[in-house]
Amino acid sequence: MGRAAQATPRVRTGTATREEPAVHVQEWLDTVPAAAVYAVVALVIGLESLGIPLPGEIVLVSAALMSSQHTGINPVVLGACATAGAVIGDSIGYAIGRKGGRPLLAWLGRKFPKHFGEGHVATAERSFEKWGMWAVFFGRFVALLRIFAGPLAGVLHMPYWKFLIANVLGGICWAGGTTAVVYYVGVVAEDWLKRFSYLGLVAAVLIGLASMLVIKRRAKKAQARQREPEPVPAGD
Repeated sequence: MGRAAQATPRVRTGTATREEPAVHVQEWLDTVPAAAVYAVVALVIGLESLGIPLPGEIVLVSAALMSSQHTGINPVVLGACATAGAVIGDSIGYAIGRKGGRPLLAWLGRKFPKHFGEGHVATAERSFEKWGMWAVFFGRFVALLRIFAGPLAGVLHMPYWKFLIANVLGGICWAGGTTAVVYYVGVVAEDWLKRFSYLGLVAAVLIGLASMLVIKRRAKKAQARQREPEPVPAGD
């Protein structure tokens, strides 16, 4: 089924013009076959979970929204691919972190100071110390911890069975839940807009008829006043 092209809104900031990232991603996904969308979503989320700062959530939301617009993308398959990418990526990140240790975090901090700076690492470590394995689960819903969870759990030598349980549960809830919510919101929004267009048409017709009746009534009253004989002034 063909996919309609969508205009990309632009936001002006001073003299520069910036495209909305989510819309830009959705437009790009709209140019690739449906089967490739599954692979792109799984790959981007997997790389993000591995520890590479990529817009996994934006890609997932864009693809889920596309699946609600009858583009040939199955939301169940999409959610499964996103979940697989999240779980596998986190597991690879765990293995890399366990092997690389803290020197790996120091190297990442030099390469990606915006995401792996000392402050970010310290915040993530405090979360792990406080919540343990549940930091992996809840970290799936937080952009910063989503990148850190796998590698940092490996660096801190969290038992893999604990990590795996939290990783799988978090991946299913985040990837599957996000896909389901965005899909159904898109379907409901589309249905509401269709109903709104029909209701708007009916309302416009009713308003037009009511306006016509009011104008006719006023015209008749005006004609009746014109036909009334003028009062004859009384004689002195």
